[in-house]
Amino acid sequence: MERVVIVGAGPAGLFAAREVALRAERDVEVVVYEQGPSLEDRLESGEVMRGVGGAGGLSDGVLNLRPDVGGDLVSIVGDKRSANELVEYVDEVFLKHGAPKELKVPEGPKVEEIALRAAAADVEFVRIPQRHIGSDNLPKVIGSLVRELEELGVKIVPETRVERILADECVRGVKLEDGREVEADYVIAAPGRVGANWMMHEAKRLGLGLRYNPIDVGVRVEVPRIVMEPVVEVSLDPKFRTRAPTYDDPVRTFCVCHGGYVVKENYEGFVGVNGHSYRRKKSENTNFAFLVSVDLTEPVENTIEYGRSIGRLATTIGGNRPIIQRLGDLRRGRRSTWDRINRSHVTPTLMDVTPGDISMALPHRVTVDIIEGLERLDEVIPGVASDSTLLYAPEIKFYSARVETNEDLETRVENLFVAGDGAGLSRDIVNAAATGVIAGRAVAERIG
Repeated sequence: MERVVIVGAGPAGLFAAREVALRAERDVEVVVYEQGPSLEDRLESGEVMRGVGGAGGLSDGVLNLRPDVGGDLVSIVGDKRSANELVEYVDEVFLKHGAPKELKVPEGPKVEEIALRAAAADVEFVRIPQRHIGSDNLPKVIGSLVRELEELGVKIVPETRVERILADECVRGVKLEDGREVEADYVIAAPGRVGANWMMHEAKRLGLGLRYNPIDVGVRVEVPRIVMEPVVEVSLDPKFRTRAPTYDDPVRTFCVCHGGYVVKENYEGFVGVNGHSYRRKKSENTNFAFLVSVDLTEPVENTIEYGRSIGRLATTIGGNRPIIQRLGDLRRGRRSTWDRINRSHVTPTLMDVTPGDISMALPHRVTVDIIEGLERLDEVIPGVASDSTLLYAPEIKFYSARVETNEDLETRVENLFVAGDGAGLSRDIVNAAATGVIAGRAVAERIG
């Protein structure tokens, strides 16, 4: 019997395990090691980033059903048709495990009106078919997927950190943090967003090809729900892209949580923010990420460490809490206070924050990009750039250094495959799962 070890139990790892268990024609042992807690323990502790289901498993649960949003599947598989088929397959699996059948497809006169306003403001409105699972329903869907894997014989081992991958020219297994060495014929490394730093160091140690992806740095924006209502009516998670005039940097919206809640995330060494929304529980606000894409060149190319340095500085200034600031205060170069925030038209949904000055934490260039980008977006969605708009910092999206692979996502080390956000191959649930499918199918085919 051959053994497959998968590092990480996020969407990429779980879907990879499913493909191996379903498709391998010979007997195979599939073991998934996850450094975080089980799904049940995550729900009790509120652990957002780590654990079975990954960061995507306790997110807003929006499935963006396009291969070029949240990643670039076409560049991996070679053609658009195959990429679309992968997206459809991932969607079918989620539907099987309880994702809502309702699909939001942006079309019709209202969509055209928004697209026209956006074009007039030099903003691109990205149209995406979307399925909203919801932060309250997503654990049930992930739980159903986990039960299927267990029925297929997959062993998921939570709270067990893989310290390193054991390999020469060919993979030999993994070494766990407690010192145990586990032999394996195949390893699929899918450590997720939180494991990006680990993956980068392992890739360097093993001599794998590696290149740094851009990083997104910005804020979580919170406005009255009514401001976003006209746009969310036609697109669950509306995505807008533009370029800030002064520096010509790309700025975009991401993860719109309509009627949602801003939440705190704990990374290694700093805190950040994210957003959740639920299908049954709604707030009076809507929040979304507003992000500036930063791409570094020689001699400093390590965008991951750059992002971490911003996160650490923001955490220091916020006293181990995220920083909150009114947009009007940021424009005028003054620190927000609770008195100013309480006089605002927006009541914050996250209170474990420190009123302050975001411009002391984020680079000047990024701050200018955010202000200019929001003012441009205000021409499409009036009210987004009002003085009362709340900004939470930092919101940093680590897309990881990308590990060089072939079309099967196999690295230079024989029988060592990678998948998902942690390997720099994806940036959302669907694309992460799709890369897990690619790697899992390749392993299953090689096993025979």
